[in-house]
Amino acid sequence: MQVTGKIKLINAEQTFGSNGFRKRDLVVTTDEQYPQMILVEFVQDKCDLLNNFSVGQDVTISINLRGREWINPQGEAKYFNSIQGWRIEAAQATGEAPAAGGSFETTSAPAATSTEADDLPF
Repeated sequence: MQVTGKIKLINAEQTFGSNGFRKRDLVVTTDEQYPQMILVEFVQDKCDLLNNFSVGQDVTISINLRGREWINPQGEAKYFNSIQGWRIEAAQATGEAPAAGGSFETTSAPAATSTEADDLPF
């Protein structure tokens, strides 16, 4: 799955526990009729992917949806979702030429002059 939009926020890296678990959050604003602000987390070695990006940049992020269950002290199950990023790329500009093999040329027919006979039946 992918999310495309403009980077709104890149948080500093956080480290948790004695095992050195690393996490870094990014918020991307989608470009649609009703823009959504999506929080994407990058963990462990994927945190370093964000070093080359900045706020305001258009990006495409490859994501995985993660879900987990937690049983509270009363024995009730609670469910949580997260969005984990595993790749981030600068979004392609819409004004760029098509990729090789996808381009085509257009030509127009020569304009008819008023001295030429009109051979159409209507």
